[in-house]
Amino acid sequence: MPDIQLGAHTLRSHGAKVAKCHIYDWILLLLLVLIDIILNVVEPFHRFVGKDMLTDLRYPLKGNTVPLWAVPLIAILLPFIIFITIYIKRRNAYDLHQAILGLLFSVLITSVLTDAIKDAVGRPRPDFFWCCFPDGKDFYDNVTTGVICHGEKSVIKEGHKSFPSGHSSWSFAGLGFLAWYLSGKIRAFDCRGHVAKLCIVLLPLLSATLIAISRVDDYWHHWQDVFAGGFLGLIVASFCYLQFFPPPYDANGWWPHAYLQAIADLCHNGQISVMTNTFNSRPLEIETVYVSSNVHGGMNMSDTSPVLDIMEAGRRCQS
Repeated sequence: MPDIQLGAHTLRSHGAKVAKCHIYDWILLLLLVLIDIILNVVEPFHRFVGKDMLTDLRYPLKGNTVPLWAVPLIAILLPFIIFITIYIKRRNAYDLHQAILGLLFSVLITSVLTDAIKDAVGRPRPDFFWCCFPDGKDFYDNVTTGVICHGEKSVIKEGHKSFPSGHSSWSFAGLGFLAWYLSGKIRAFDCRGHVAKLCIVLLPLLSATLIAISRVDDYWHHWQDVFAGGFLGLIVASFCYLQFFPPPYDANGWWPHAYLQAIADLCHNGQISVMTNTFNSRPLEIETVYVSSNVHGGMNMSDTSPVLDIMEAGRRCQS
């Protein structure tokens, strides 16, 4: 049987294999991108806006406190940097791949749902009056009293995309996934009562909340829009994380399902043998498995797992 070098689950050794196992997932991601592009091209439903309804839609036009281009940097690039940092420390292609794949699914599924709902609902933004009448001169249908807009078509189109908030849903989809990921890595729910760990987990959620609030402050969205968008993004992020990783409170919560399954399969097939590290002349380790300890307190990122106890037992048998 071929030797399996413990700890050698890098991008070079396992990256292509892991990606190949999820080739259909990557194809689906491309399909989601295409669907979202189409949804942004489609004209949204133009909900009826009467003269009397404009009282609550006369908020001034303002710029974006958080520009659109900044949202992907915060919700996608920032988690990527954290994923890569942990990969550099742990050298595990499974963890990096599943984290990136889960994050992209979270953001893209949320984006498709958000834009589909925007197009279907067609709710006017709080500043719709100025989108419709940029010069301040309002015109209405003599029969229905509905608005007769004479602004730019692209601006009017955007004016009918208030519900739900895209900034909010994207932020909570990306940063919500990051919060789940961090909670698993730092063992936030290890029943030891470390509030500092909880603060680390809540930091991404706080950032997403501030982005959502900025949309109300800028008069681009009603409060219901950002609440619905944030809720949608967080729910999708939760489902996507749990699709790839065990719950953070689980004993196996450090590693993704795919990695734990790969290790279990190798153990059951009897294909694992311990290799010697020529640099320090001791067995290489994949991770630190359950070790009896009387040390309490402190924050660590130890990745203990009962599944990996099988490997430790096999190691002792060979020694």
